[in-house]
Amino acid sequence: MELRQGEQHYHKDALCLNSARNCLEYILRARNYTKIYIPYYTCEVILEPLEKLNVTYEFYHIDELLEPKSEYLLKENEAFLYTNYFGLKQNCVKRLAKLYKNQLIVDNAQAFYAEPLEKIDTFYSPRKFFGVADGGYLYIDTKLDVELEQDFSYERMSHLLKRIDISAEFGYDDFKKNDDSLINQPIKLMSNLTSKILMSIDYDAIKLKRIENYLYLESKLKDKNRIQFPLNDNAVPMVYPYLTNDVELKARLIKNKIFVATYWSNVMIWAKEESLEYKLTNNLLPLPIDQRYEMSGVNFKIE
Repeated sequence: MELRQGEQHYHKDALCLNSARNCLEYILRARNYTKIYIPYYTCEVILEPLEKLNVTYEFYHIDELLEPKSEYLLKENEAFLYTNYFGLKQNCVKRLAKLYKNQLIVDNAQAFYAEPLEKIDTFYSPRKFFGVADGGYLYIDTKLDVELEQDFSYERMSHLLKRIDISAEFGYDDFKKNDDSLINQPIKLMSNLTSKILMSIDYDAIKLKRIENYLYLESKLKDKNRIQFPLNDNAVPMVYPYLTNDVELKARLIKNKIFVATYWSNVMIWAKEESLEYKLTNNLLPLPIDQRYEMSGVNFKIE
């Protein structure tokens, strides 16, 4: 396996760990938080480090702009976690940083290219954007006094290899198995394999392609999209969020080999059926816009 020789990571000043959820665990251990506010609209893996460390948590609602509906007066050992949804909510992150200052935790799992803010604990999940099986980047100014082992990733790479060699469908079972292997992993340093892959990537080219694809989908679908997020300066999206009332559209897309994830099925257990978060989980389609796709000039319509 031959990779382009890179000199450094994109997040060169971050702590390189083995997963985003372990970045959160690292924050909780370093800050000794006893309670954290988290959005209903988030992935259930967020709970893993909270439950492991017996940290109390309380859910909060978001509005149609995917921003917190309420403000909270935090106590000394409490934190507020916000997800930079789809890589499109950096302005909200900046506003919350002024409100909660050093008690804000930013989940940039969906916003790899978003810049961290000074003195704001922030973590990233590169596997949401690039062909790696694990890894996480963490910005924090307090370090744990522990010796971390290095992780190994070669046994988690089968789904990526099968996707190239055979098809995405053929590698899906491996993806689920490899994804499950990250559950309850101890905090470790990023593996050499993941590190070398991430240091071989042309980040500028990928950034431009994602922006180009997002703008193309927006030009075709904006009039039918029930949620609008124009790209702000320097925003690099993970997906194009398309909100529809057509509950059968996702099945039609998958039938046509356009695979769209569900963010997040656990929300339908946490939130009430009449809530916005429940609606987003059911009706928001994260259309792929990543660097594997060439969309310019393609004629299509969603019916």
